[in-house]
Amino acid sequence: MEGIIISIKEDVQELLLLAKSLGYKIKKIFVQKREGTTPCYIGEGKLKEIKEYVCENNISIAFVNDSLRPSQWYNLEKNLGIIVYDRIRLILEIFASRAKRREAKLQVQLAKLRYERPFVRELFHRIKEGERPGFLGGGEYVVADYYEMMKRQMKKIKEELRKIEEERALKRMARKERGFYLVSIAGYTNAGKSSLLNFLTDANVVVEEKLFSTLSTKTMRINRKDNIPILLTDTVGFIKDLPHWLIDAFHSTLEEIALADAIILLADITDDVETLKDKIFTALKEIYHIKRDTNIVVALNKIDLINDNEVDKKRRILEEILERRCIPISAKTGENMESLLNELYKNLPKISHLEIVLPNDANSFISWLYENTDVIDFSSNGFTRIRVDCSERLREKIMGKCRKLGGEVRVLGY
Repeated sequence: MEGIIISIKEDVQELLLLAKSLGYKIKKIFVQKREGTTPCYIGEGKLKEIKEYVCENNISIAFVNDSLRPSQWYNLEKNLGIIVYDRIRLILEIFASRAKRREAKLQVQLAKLRYERPFVRELFHRIKEGERPGFLGGGEYVVADYYEMMKRQMKKIKEELRKIEEERALKRMARKERGFYLVSIAGYTNAGKSSLLNFLTDANVVVEEKLFSTLSTKTMRINRKDNIPILLTDTVGFIKDLPHWLIDAFHSTLEEIALADAIILLADITDDVETLKDKIFTALKEIYHIKRDTNIVVALNKIDLINDNEVDKKRRILEEILERRCIPISAKTGENMESLLNELYKNLPKISHLEIVLPNDANSFISWLYENTDVIDFSSNGFTRIRVDCSERLREKIMGKCRKLGGEVRVLGY
């Protein structure tokens, strides 16, 4: 399908990418720089120019680089005679096309209903005033029935999402009891979160160079020689200027950030510095909205795509602005991944260092220690002596298991 973009701001690059990601071909971009909007979003002269272009070029859809008020959307569709998507509706359509799992589909459906509600109210208002809109144009009662149906659907979806959320909470509780640290990967859309998850966990998540390719979370254990038990979760990507009702629709997904022990904030270092800053601050704003006090490790991804001098220059600029260390990495090649993990370990809750003395017949417990802790040293001479690093959550469990076997545990201070 061929469409156009309408904007009162010069920067339309992101909207262009959003439209193209749904398969639309953008024939022309109309920009009218102005401080405020009109009842038709743009001025009369520009509206007339766009209408002539639409008629002469068989255009079927217009994308507006803003959130439209319901009245503005109605006036634009009426004057142009084509479908009009504002920025939020376009993002919702992308969400709908990406949603695969049941929870993601329910979240998108709820968000679309929340979005449509004020627009249906606008149609109801127009019909009462004697106008005959095309959408739901059957009359006042058709629109009223549709509005009531939307409310019933929203209530039902919220209840289904609540049940899924309860199931996830039980899983999280079990993981914490087993001593796992929980780490979430967050960042602007298309920063490479799924690629990082794949590299660190062998998750085999499908990676696509598309905006919002991940709408459902995936949790996997970090697959490393140092066996500090960490579960890594990728999350839905952020994007600027989203209304909070839309973010809240993905509450259960973003809750992974709220409950994480630490967060890896991923950014695409191939962006120019201003875009990088904008995207990082957008992500930080949303993270702090979800969880005010949290440990954040900033990673600059895709260093395999630019030269070392550019990487170093951008890293230094961002470290000065953010007043924190930024780790340049490549989730594709694995470059600097050890540096990222070392920085992550520093930001996790305190790690316990234990020395355990066991009778020599404790083989199953020793195997368990190798699976769930980072074994630093092991010796066996009449009895077994083993030094491990583990999460504080796991320390009490280890002490209890050890006492049952007739062993001893000493907490080391190093």
